[in-house]
Amino acid sequence: MDFSPFDESLLATCSGDETVKLWRLRDPESAQPSEAELTLHPGHGKLELVLFHPTSSGLLAVGATNSPLVWDTSRQDAPLAGTGTSTYNTLHKSFMCLSCTMRGREVRLWDSRKLSSSVSSASLGTANGHCLTDAPTRGVCAVPKLDLDVMSCEVVRVLQLTDSHIVPISYQVPRKVCHEFHADLYPDTVGATPAMSAGEWWQVAVPPRPAHPLPPRASPLDSSPAPVPARVPRPYRVCLVHTDSFFFVCFVFHVLPNGDTVGTVICPGPSTKFRHIQGTVMHRDTHITNIRGLNLTTPGECDGFCANSKHVAVPLATSGGQIGVFERSKPGRQPDTNVPTFQNSVNVADLCWDPFDPHRLAVAGDDAKIRLWQVPEGGLVETLTEPDLILQGHTEKIYSIKFHPLASGLLVSSSYDLTVRLWNLDSGDQVKLLTGHEDQVFAMAWSPDGKLLATVCKDGKVRIYEPRKSATPVQEGPGPGGHRGARIVWVCEGKYLLVSGFNVQSERGLYLFSADSLSSGAVGNINVDVSPSILIPFYDPDTSVVILTGKGDTRVHIYEIVPESPYFVECSSFNTPEPHKGLAFLAKTECNVQDVEIAVALMLTKTTVEPVSFKVPRVKKEFFQDDVYPDTTICWEPALTAAAWLSGSNGEHKKMSLKPKDMIPVSEAPKEVPVKKYMPSSYYLEEKTDEQKKDELLSAMVAKLGNLDDPLPQEAFEGVDEDEWVCRQSTNHYSHFYYRSIKTSLFFHSTLSIS
Repeated sequence: MDFSPFDESLLATCSGDETVKLWRLRDPESAQPSEAELTLHPGHGKLELVLFHPTSSGLLAVGATNSPLVWDTSRQDAPLAGTGTSTYNTLHKSFMCLSCTMRGREVRLWDSRKLSSSVSSASLGTANGHCLTDAPTRGVCAVPKLDLDVMSCEVVRVLQLTDSHIVPISYQVPRKVCHEFHADLYPDTVGATPAMSAGEWWQVAVPPRPAHPLPPRASPLDSSPAPVPARVPRPYRVCLVHTDSFFFVCFVFHVLPNGDTVGTVICPGPSTKFRHIQGTVMHRDTHITNIRGLNLTTPGECDGFCANSKHVAVPLATSGGQIGVFERSKPGRQPDTNVPTFQNSVNVADLCWDPFDPHRLAVAGDDAKIRLWQVPEGGLVETLTEPDLILQGHTEKIYSIKFHPLASGLLVSSSYDLTVRLWNLDSGDQVKLLTGHEDQVFAMAWSPDGKLLATVCKDGKVRIYEPRKSATPVQEGPGPGGHRGARIVWVCEGKYLLVSGFNVQSERGLYLFSADSLSSGAVGNINVDVSPSILIPFYDPDTSVVILTGKGDTRVHIYEIVPESPYFVECSSFNTPEPHKGLAFLAKTECNVQDVEIAVALMLTKTTVEPVSFKVPRVKKEFFQDDVYPDTTICWEPALTAAAWLSGSNGEHKKMSLKPKDMIPVSEAPKEVPVKKYMPSSYYLEEKTDEQKKDELLSAMVAKLGNLDDPLPQEAFEGVDEDEWVCRQSTNHYSHFYYRSIKTSLFFHSTLSIS
């Protein structure tokens, strides 16, 4: 029997009555059908097995005694093919794995193009195996890959059939961190959508071309020589072409026998100066610790907390929707009780600081109201219960709020009433009402020039509004396929829209849309990982680097966005030892350019707020890295007022250089003076004269032989016999003669060598 890979309720069986039946299974709570949905009568003898095609729907192979059959399950009259001499279970395009009836357990690998002998074999021995079960095994089958628990590093799960039970057996790879998706364990697997129908498969099926067998590996069982190639490959030429973009293109020209050349373009991959970004948590002295009662259930549209150059606002889980405001200038342990807060009176839906007033905080509540709070100079010293301003207009709970990037006192909000409203904070009035959304608004984002507003919605659409001209979207296009949440941000000088969301398989991914043609869909996308939280992006326009993380994650993903394929250049990620609740990034002026910091963020954990630094490793840190730090926008100063923007005026932020006065740009750094290299000793030896070399050689040899004129030890003895005295004198005379002969020989040898 076999289940269809494209219909989990379709089961094919074959039996001793020489029939093949297809059964349509129902839910486990319902009674199963007593009659088969389809019955086939091959009529070719006893049936041994059935097997569905791995890529075509409705295509079934039947193994009979006389011949293999291939059936289209939509036809009952005759099989598509009914003659043949061999069948096999597909393991790869060219290989198959078979079993036999030998006593010794063995697995063999066969090349389907050369069945005369197996390519390789492995003996399993006669042991019971590594997984010992309590009950006898009657059968085993594997669970589909899509049903594995990837968050537990489960790579295989099999079901064991015993006499009375079906027992699941799980195989897991031990990893230190199991609540993350490990891409190295899970490559892309086969989906549940067929590539073609049975009829299409039969039309395109062609006889396999003759294949050349692979050369066997040397082994004691096979002593046949390896095949010799028929001809020697022609030479080729390689040319490297360096461009000013992110790529190094390699052209390989193959020389053909007739002298022509054929070029092949090889792209090793994108290169970026930010690939090795290093994220580090700053010293503990800069941490805000002992934060009690943190609210861990903020809506998915909320970033969790917000921060600016002076304050950190954190929603608390205490009654009344309280918001704790901590001073960045006063790090350290916070008091256990009596912490001054904003008494918002309702649960917090979203909150954000005014980019042009570091003391003003906007808070959206569950009661469809937006409250504006003002932090006194020096920080909160007591709990405040009355906001400075309350905005009313929405009829249902608010999703999110965003300040305008250029105009002061202009705020936009989205709500469950499927409207987007603009507010003038100077007058406290609603000035614009945008419509056109058919479902929940996941996120909003202003364009860098402040003219357009982009939204991503649960109905699967990405929309662009021009609020001053129309209340309906000016562009609309398909967005991510998932419905679990999304974020949107403008990138590449406002020419593209980056959306972080989910696909239909609930995988987190990034999607890049052209702002000029939303209807064309995403120009590029990349799957990141599998996790239930939404990736919240921070985009740095100076470096075109986007930093993403989700609530409860331990990994911070970093990509560089480029306006050409492949669009996403992955950089080194940053991992935290414990799950964090989010990141809030600070202005570019917070970066330490001496350490080549490109971003500084505050990381919220369960009880602390910790600064995190993102640096680019450089060697010459004494110079200002002007290739990393272009002139940045003064985003903390407004370009115009809300009234001026509403009347049709446009503004632009001023820019400033981050270069300190005492640093020289690395592009203007003086060239290094080459260091004088000392010549090796052989160079100085070559400068010596021939006489010096001869004397050194003779001196070295004499030093090795020693001075033979020294008295011998025997001379100190007394009472020496006459015969022994004669022998000693002869030996001494012979030694002097041998020493002089050695010196003469060495002298002539050295003379000949020098000449």
